[in-house]
Amino acid sequence: MVPLQGMERDFMERLLKGFQNSMRAAQHLARNETAFQQEVGLLILALPLALFVSTTWRGYAVLVGSVLLLVMVEVLNTAIEAACDAVSREFNVDIKLAKDCGSFAVLISVILAPGVWAIAII
Repeated sequence: MVPLQGMERDFMERLLKGFQNSMRAAQHLARNETAFQQEVGLLILALPLALFVSTTWRGYAVLVGSVLLLVMVEVLNTAIEAACDAVSREFNVDIKLAKDCGSFAVLISVILAPGVWAIAII
C-alpha cells in the first residue's frame, strides 16, 4: 500500500481534526445541554420505531432525517447562543434577535418532525 502524500495527507489530517472537534462538541452537549440530551433520546427511539412506521427505506430516511434535522438545528442554536454569550452577556438588541432567531429555528424543526411522523402514520 502506498503511503498518503501531500494533499491526501493534509485532507486526512483535516478530516481527523474536524472529527475530533465534532466529538468534543458532542461530549459537551451530551453533558451540559438538556434539550440536546432529550433530542438524542428521541433519535434513539426513532431509529427502531421508523422501521415499523415506514414501508420503504426512503420513508425510513425521511422519518429519521426529520429527527436528525431537529438535533442539528438544536446544535446550531446552541452554537449561536455560545457565540453571543462570548461577545457579551449584557443586554443587546442584536444579540437578543440572534438568540431569538435560533430559538425560532428550533421551534420550526420541533413542529416539522412530528408533522412528518404524523403524515407517515396516517
